[in-house]
Amino acid sequence: MYYSGAQMILRALKEESITTMFGYPGAAIMAIHDELHRDGTIRHILCRHEQAVIHAADGFARAGGGIGVALVTSGPGLTNAVTGLATAYCDHTPMVVISGQVSTDLMGTNAFQEVDAIRITAACTKKNYLVRTIEELPKILHEAFRIARSGTPGPVHIDIPKDIILATAPSDYCNIDRDLPLPAPEMPHDAIDALMEKLRTARRPIALIGGGAAASGAYEAIREFLSRHQIPAVETLMGRGVCGSDHPMLIGMVGMHGTYAANMAISHADCIISFGARFDDRVTAKTDTFGQQAFIAQIDIEAAKIARTIRIDLPIIGDLRHVVPQMLHYPAPEGDAYAQWHMSIQEYERSVPLGFEPGADLLKPQQVITETGRFFGETALITTDVGQHQMWCAQYYPFRRPQDFITSGGLGTRGFGFPA
Repeated sequence: MYYSGAQMILRALKEESITTMFGYPGAAIMAIHDELHRDGTIRHILCRHEQAVIHAADGFARAGGGIGVALVTSGPGLTNAVTGLATAYCDHTPMVVISGQVSTDLMGTNAFQEVDAIRITAACTKKNYLVRTIEELPKILHEAFRIARSGTPGPVHIDIPKDIILATAPSDYCNIDRDLPLPAPEMPHDAIDALMEKLRTARRPIALIGGGAAASGAYEAIREFLSRHQIPAVETLMGRGVCGSDHPMLIGMVGMHGTYAANMAISHADCIISFGARFDDRVTAKTDTFGQQAFIAQIDIEAAKIARTIRIDLPIIGDLRHVVPQMLHYPAPEGDAYAQWHMSIQEYERSVPLGFEPGADLLKPQQVITETGRFFGETALITTDVGQHQMWCAQYYPFRRPQDFITSGGLGTRGFGFPA
């Protein structure tokens, strides 16, 4: 049996359990759309612009849909998609984006709708591929999904020339071993020992919860750890929802648009534990003065993310899904070791509370967001665009889970909210 390149793509998507994808047609990829239509098992959502295609796939993935899949055509289709790729790359969204390309015999000739897609997307993807033969297409497709979801998630781009999409090859090439074992993560036991020993002697500890904690799926273990050890926590913009708005240890959002109490707490802490936070400039302000009084431990899945912007006293390289359960094996401090610290934080909250005066004749934005949260409870997923409304939402909406808040944090992309 022979498969066309388009049929190989459809088969790979099914094998990766993809049931929904997003796209906008064009000549270079029309054969893929034809195959999707003939088969009819994968829901294809038609958007009106390639940037919206990528944002929609991004929002789908962040809401718990798995890996976002997007399909765009060559030339301007790919260049229109770049902002979406950069958005997903900054916020670590697992995605596979397939673009069409002019036929291999036309590449490099400045043909109609030809761009050097690989050079363009190299800086905003975890990895990108130019498919040069139909025989390698199935292997590249499955490898792309593997890379998108492993380690720190992110977007992967595959550029496929039109003649390869139309070509045929024996179906044997589709028989790919997709169960290759990932390298077993080494548990950083010594580093965890050192962190828990430091916590035993600390008097003003604080947990900094970042986007990595939201992406890891470890939020229930993090909540249990905070409760058991009575450690106050602050969330970054991308970490909103990890603790849940009603967690007794949550102070609020930290950083430029954070609460007074959260910023005062992290400024006066003597031990900061970062759970998947990247110490963005909106959180740290001046990096040379951030956490001067504190011992800082950073937990991250990638060594390259450690100490990129600030001094780190204890790096812990590991997946939060594995590291936090190990931290739960250690006993909590005896008595009320942090009682004075909790009282200080309560005083910060009382002195400058996060709040607003309801309007007498007009609804205020903060009031609308607060009431919307009360109305929907745990049933809503919230997407935002970028700007003041985004910050009001982060401050006032009662998020229960990490996936409740879908927003462009790292890149701050205008136009993200509606397609997401």
